Amino acid sequence: MQLDETAIVDVLKRLRRAEGQIHGVIGMLEDGRDCADVVTQLAAVSRAVDRAGFRLIASGLQQCVTERGGGTVPSADEERLERLFLSLA
Repeated sequence: MQLDETAIVDVLKRLRRAEGQIHGVIGMLEDGRDCADVVTQLAAVSRAVDRAGFRLIASGLQQCVTERGGGTVPSADEERLERLFLSLA
């Protein structure tokens, strides 16, 4: 199964943002920043990576449903599935 190109672009954007956040966290640690600030940024990185994974899951599930049912699933349903997965995290 091939993933939707739009989903891949979105996931790559999220992962690149997380990559930048990780570099920021490393810099914060090297600069001796406050622990609470570092933990806050680490939580943001974690959420970004989680959202990227859930986006892939939602896209893959949408494709499975579409292929199995022979129809199409509106993008609103895909967004709803993504929000449902995120609510579990």
